[in-house]
Amino acid sequence: MIPPLRTLIVDDDVAVADIHRQFVNAHPGFVVVGESQTGAGALEQIARLVPDVMLLDFYLPDFSGLEVLRRLRSDGSQRTEVIAVTAARDMASVREARESGVRHYLVKPFTATALRERLDEVVQQHAAMRGNGSGGPLDQQAVDRIITRMPAQGAQAPKGLSESTLDRVTAALRSAGTDLSAAELAERIGMSRVGARRYLEHLAARGQAVVEPRYGATGRPVNRYRSTG
Repeated sequence: MIPPLRTLIVDDDVAVADIHRQFVNAHPGFVVVGESQTGAGALEQIARLVPDVMLLDFYLPDFSGLEVLRRLRSDGSQRTEVIAVTAARDMASVREARESGVRHYLVKPFTATALRERLDEVVQQHAAMRGNGSGGPLDQQAVDRIITRMPAQGAQAPKGLSESTLDRVTAALRSAGTDLSAAELAERIGMSRVGARRYLEHLAARGQAVVEPRYGATGRPVNRYRSTG
């Protein structure tokens, strides 16, 4: 039996870190071994705990999560898998994260389903690496399982969602050129607001859309969605 992946949570918001800890601990493939609210604390805990995985926010009070990545890369001795969980959505941050070896990047706010899919992918990739303990040559499929993000089983359209309608929603969101609420998208393609929201949440879970709450005239937040394609 493969032991759970030892995980470090790094987020300056204690409440958010607690939510992440509970969710990660609920996954059978992971166990949280530490938490930090600062970049310095993250580096200290990485050196001391040597976690397999780190959920890393970029906005920290002392120095950024990107600086944490730079120092880890310059050290060269750590092999901690990083899942970026951050509100940073600018191209420079995404590019630097990618160059630092980050293969999993979730833009806040994200759904529990999206996080679950990333955790599932990390487990699958680690299982693939452990499964080749002999060190023998790998075929292309084995390389893909380790290097690339493989679609999670839950990434397929759930029961009750039509692939053709999903394609229409995806195309409408991509062509909008701006973010849309579920109601606005529903009006564009002629479907119910509730139905549009289900498809939009599914796209967000697959990483094909990002969702951001905005406060309207009523004072209540309205989720707005933007295509990542």
